[in-house]
Amino acid sequence: MKTRLLTALSGLLLAFSATAFAAAPGAVAATGPETVAEALKDGPVYVDPRARGQLSEADENALAEKIKDADKPLFVAVLPTGAEFPEDTVLQNVRALTGVTGLYAIRLGDGFNAGADGSVMSNQAVENLVTAVKTPAGTDADTQLNNFVDQALPQIRGDAPASWGTGAGDEGVDPGALITVGAVAAAGGAGAYAIVRRKRRLKAEEERAALDKLRVVVDEDITAFGEELERLDFHPSEKGADDAMRRDYEQGLDSYDKAKSLMGSAEHPNDVRAVTQALEDGRYSLAALDARRTGRPVPERRTPCFFDPRHGLSVADMPWSPAGGAERDVPVCAADAARLKDGLDPVARTVETNDGRRPYWEAGPAYGPWAGGYFGGGMLPGLLVGTMLGTMLSTPAYAADYGGGEFSGGEYSGGDYSGSDFNSSDFGGGGWGGGGDFGGGFDGGGGF
Repeated sequence: MKTRLLTALSGLLLAFSATAFAAAPGAVAATGPETVAEALKDGPVYVDPRARGQLSEADENALAEKIKDADKPLFVAVLPTGAEFPEDTVLQNVRALTGVTGLYAIRLGDGFNAGADGSVMSNQAVENLVTAVKTPAGTDADTQLNNFVDQALPQIRGDAPASWGTGAGDEGVDPGALITVGAVAAAGGAGAYAIVRRKRRLKAEEERAALDKLRVVVDEDITAFGEELERLDFHPSEKGADDAMRRDYEQGLDSYDKAKSLMGSAEHPNDVRAVTQALEDGRYSLAALDARRTGRPVPERRTPCFFDPRHGLSVADMPWSPAGGAERDVPVCAADAARLKDGLDPVARTVETNDGRRPYWEAGPAYGPWAGGYFGGGMLPGLLVGTMLGTMLSTPAYAADYGGGEFSGGEYSGGDYSGSDFNSSDFGGGGWGGGGDFGGGFDGGGGF
């Protein structure tokens, strides 16, 4: 494995690495979190020399290849107990020093724990996986780690870090190759950085393309909301106007300005969620204002019409089935409710696709953040089950690429370099012994 190869070359690489360590031939060198982190930058699995009895070199290679083949940001370390690896901070320390967003799993002595950045996997999912592989007590490292990796890989969001490369390991490397690796160590670091830059550039281009699609739809929404403001033709000083009306009108104007400002500064698809949320807030304010002016009761705050949020507040939930999908209740406006009762198709919001105009729920993942602002919370996935957008929402890649709805993972996706910019509570917080985020911390054959 590349990690062990570089470790064997520690004398050659000392000039290029601030964290390199040296050991006498045949000696079992003491290591620390810095060594673990440097190794994990080069490959997904690291076994401390003092813990080699827990996981053989062949088993380590097989586990590493499994993770690399899946192209997921999963990091595994097998470490001995000791003062250099304190159980209450080792996960945080390794994550901070590696600097890459991902899922980190550590076998520490006979104990096991894991932590993940929120963009990669939720705390609850990590806790469930850790609990599952902790039993039965006394499980050997190879079985436990493979069980964890097999269950975790399908759930992880994001890609493997570019610094891992695509090498096939270090088997069969002759001594001359060792010298070559040592000579190009510094250049290799620059090359890895170039790969990372290219990966980020491609992702940025994809995000810009998705954002361009969203701009068209959101601009239509903002224009429609502005037209609603004009149709109301409300003047704060008009006869009969009271403070409640003026407050509704002011809130509507503020929402309009906020939506325009947020869209003007949007840089990522997920930024659009705040725009449509502002429009929805404003649309309710206008509905309340209209009701007050006409002497009607102020309407209940409901989600907008599922088929087109520009239709305004929904008035009821009615059964509807997407093409080839199961029936579910969706919020509908009065006009679409009447159409459905008459057996007619609702007036759906359509957007441009490569196959012509299609309803937004059949137009791809870019529209997830747009819909998330209108139908936030836990409602959106249920409304979209069985549609193309609903299918996208349920995939791990969606959050990493679009950050839509409650699947948002923050600015950094899995496999991105974030340095020390991460939430430490995702990796055990103030300690694992009392439970922490993972329901008991390390708990191997007898715990610590």
